[in-house]
Amino acid sequence: MISSNDFRTGVTIELEGSVWRVVEFLHVKPGKGSAFVRTKLKNVQTGSVVEKTFRAAETVPQATLEKRTMQHTYKDADQFVFMDMETFEENRLNEDQIGDRVKYLTEGMEVNVVTWNDQVLEVELPNSVVIEVVETDPGVKGDTATGGTKPATVSTGAQVMVPLFISVGERIKIDTRNDSYLGRE
Repeated sequence: MISSNDFRTGVTIELEGSVWRVVEFLHVKPGKGSAFVRTKLKNVQTGSVVEKTFRAAETVPQATLEKRTMQHTYKDADQFVFMDMETFEENRLNEDQIGDRVKYLTEGMEVNVVTWNDQVLEVELPNSVVIEVVETDPGVKGDTATGGTKPATVSTGAQVMVPLFISVGERIKIDTRNDSYLGRE
């Protein structure tokens, strides 16, 4: 159990049979009446966001999430096969369980798989990945005073915006959190 006074950004709680992550919180102490905590909660399974108010010192069950390091070994039809780095057991996840991060998933990549009650909640990729550019328009000489960008397709199939000087075959570093170009590798 966790008190509403102990809420911080990133804390996970259980409400109505689901796992919720605290996105924002505000402790309010009105001049008249009792204190309360106004929160914005995100459902980890569905991604929906709700606002909820808790009384001060109200206790709610804290969700105990398990994070395991796994390595993506290969793709089998529509499933991705991961190997647990401690027990060497294989786990299969489909694209829905991984989410939109699948566009940067490469073979051999180590990821953190977050589970709750043996149910996969999310797959955390590294903050940045190095991937090869397989398709992009040729760079144009001049006209770069504004630092323009162009779309590029990388080896995993994802499309990112890169500077005009990037060409096919180069390896670039991409931030997986916001799909932005970080530099050449």
